[in-house]
Amino acid sequence: MIGLLNIAKPAGVTSRDVVDAVADLLPGVKCGHAGTLDPLATGVLVICLGAATRLISLVQEQPKQYVSVFLLGQRSNTDDVTGDVVESPLAAPPTCEQIESLLPRFHGEIDQVPPQFSAVKRQGLRAYDLARAGETVELLPRRVTITGLEVLAYEYPRLEMRIDCGSGTYVRSIGRDLGDLLGCGAVMSSLVRTRVGVFSIDTALPLDRLTADTIELASVPTSAAAAHLPQYHCTEAEQDDLRHGRRFVMQVPMPPDRHGRIAVVNDANELVAVTEHIAATNELAPRLVLRTETNPSEEN
Repeated sequence: MIGLLNIAKPAGVTSRDVVDAVADLLPGVKCGHAGTLDPLATGVLVICLGAATRLISLVQEQPKQYVSVFLLGQRSNTDDVTGDVVESPLAAPPTCEQIESLLPRFHGEIDQVPPQFSAVKRQGLRAYDLARAGETVELLPRRVTITGLEVLAYEYPRLEMRIDCGSGTYVRSIGRDLGDLLGCGAVMSSLVRTRVGVFSIDTALPLDRLTADTIELASVPTSAAAAHLPQYHCTEAEQDDLRHGRRFVMQVPMPPDRHGRIAVVNDANELVAVTEHIAATNELAPRLVLRTETNPSEEN
């Protein structure tokens, strides 16, 4: 089996638990998830099956959308309600106008410090392991991209927001930093990942409906992993070239805005390869070739 699976992760289980549940139903099939959700979080968790596990990094590149609830007037060592929460009220709660006036500071490319309890590595260890051992770790800011922030509902202390962002963004850190700017702190109380690229919560398969049959029905073609890239539909001969590691000259020139990485798909809407467009010669050179059970001996 090869494909992608959109699972609706419930609260209280890890992303690894979901992968194990899928693997138990597909003996001998390699499985992996494309982006961790903490046990507190729910929503879209993309599972890659078989040879599609090579596409995990492609799925992770795709834009994400979250709906999160923050509780103002509180702080915690985990930046959410699972940690040691300390009350930090203000004399007067911030208004919605005050909150919205600060949101532009989080828009675009920003430097964000990950939470102390995160999977970021320092000194060869995960930050959460060091934090659990009582160590305070200085985590360096990381460049992340936030393309949208919207207040959905606000009644102090509860603030509900929709967040559109790129890979590597910590939603907990957004709430923490917003709370710091307001002077009252904030902790995340819930998080729903509503979208990863073309994968939406509306079409996600609930974990309690997971069976071998529903997996087969819900499996999505591998081309969805590269939906954020320009696509080129190849001929059988061009597909054969790529699967043997050969570049080929395209029959038509690429538009100026479609240079760089190109996803090549076949007539069955399967991803054949991610290629690099060589503008000087109008060639596509293979960079990641998706090998399937029908061509296990072929190399990139």
